Amino acid sequence: MIGRYYEDFTVGDVYQHPLGRTISEADNTMFTLLTMNTNQLHFNAHYAAKTPAGKIVVNSGFTVAIVLGLSVIDVSQHAVLNLGWEEIKLTHPVYVGDTLYAESKVLDKRESGSRPYAGIVTCFTRGLNQDGDDVMSWRRSVMVYKRDAPHDKDHFPIAKNGPL
Repeated sequence: MIGRYYEDFTVGDVYQHPLGRTISEADNTMFTLLTMNTNQLHFNAHYAAKTPAGKIVVNSGFTVAIVLGLSVIDVSQHAVLNLGWEEIKLTHPVYVGDTLYAESKVLDKRESGSRPYAGIVTCFTRGLNQDGDDVMSWRRSVMVYKRDAPHDKDHFPIAKNGPL
């Protein structure tokens, strides 16, 4: 089984998410252009060389998305909804060639008052680079299915030509 259901979360548990992701120049440039971010610090090496960083800084929207994605396998694989992010902090620049990792700590969990098939889990997540520098952090609340919820079951199609 991949991911956790509501019953699998325990307040205080820490998950060091299993995957890391190295950021390439193409990743950063594509994301920056797709999101219409016109700050040249993210895609113009000549311009970036003249800034205090001295080189291209990876788009922070992209780094947040990567760290969020790295946490899905443990926190929100069985999510119904993301309910919100709070206190997003960008604490260290990310550069092309950096590898990002993520870890999360379960801060709280409670039954959903409106959806009996789900519960709400709140985690603190931080992103680290390959050197162990904290590059970002936030608190996120997510509504997660309970184990017996029918909504995320039986979605794989049945082969028309029979089982393997």
